Amino acid sequence: MSKPVFETNLKKLALITRGKVRDIYEIDSDNMLIVTTDRLSAFDVVLPDPIPNKGKVLTQVSNFWFDKLSHIVPNHFSDLTLDDLKISRDEYSMLEGRSVIVKKLKPLPVEAIVRGYLIGSGWKDYQNTGKVCGIELPEGLKLADKLPEVLFTPSTKAEVGGHDENITFKQMHALIGGFLAEEVKRISVALYNEAAEYALSKGIIIADTKFEFGLNDAGQLILIDEILTPDSSRFWPADQYQPGISPPSFDKQYIRDYLETLNWDKTPPGPHLPADVLQKSAEKYQQVADLLLGKNAGNNE
Repeated sequence: MSKPVFETNLKKLALITRGKVRDIYEIDSDNMLIVTTDRLSAFDVVLPDPIPNKGKVLTQVSNFWFDKLSHIVPNHFSDLTLDDLKISRDEYSMLEGRSVIVKKLKPLPVEAIVRGYLIGSGWKDYQNTGKVCGIELPEGLKLADKLPEVLFTPSTKAEVGGHDENITFKQMHALIGGFLAEEVKRISVALYNEAAEYALSKGIIIADTKFEFGLNDAGQLILIDEILTPDSSRFWPADQYQPGISPPSFDKQYIRDYLETLNWDKTPPGPHLPADVLQKSAEKYQQVADLLLGKNAGNNE
């Protein structure tokens, strides 16, 4: 396994932004480089310790889904490759497997969240109001129950250090326009349904996930960022699923659960993680890739 990458500083490419997990660089007026580091954010705080190999696993899983679901919606991939960039051999080696070159697009100011199961903030909302993000649900549902129908619950996109906020579909209409809002909802639900069916055949329940979209110069809706990874989704082992309890998780919920045991107020700086928690988390990320893509996915170093 290669040395963890917490932060990149490429010599000949200008940094556009450093997000919670990704470093984004300018290539030219039409293309940019997205590097998925091994950083981990939890409760919207970037933690100080990297998860070994996480960026490569996320990139591999995300690229798999982009390819598999490309018949539903176009995605952001460019025709350029790392070979087209003016980077050193060391930089090439570091970026290989954890970076993608994508077209520059105008990102929509919303995240498209799709929920198939009652968990997380949705469960808390339901307990308090009988609804999830304003959507009425039947009485008597249990924690982690499969929802009667897949829910689309958009949110705003926060800057680094901020918190995303749930909004109603009506608010989304007002924010980006009715036609675009309806298209984002339709496509997001279609993406989730196809991915959830495939994942279930591999022993994984996708409880919920988020998608992000951008527009090209022609106004066409394009799928961007990452999709259906352990950082943007809740993955549960199907053979251990049981309504009424919080299922064990393949995603960063493992880290969240550990952090909940600490006396930490969920504001920066984040606490350091013990070596065994980092290793266990790395194993969970790899396990998702192995199940979805085949055993030993990505273990070619």
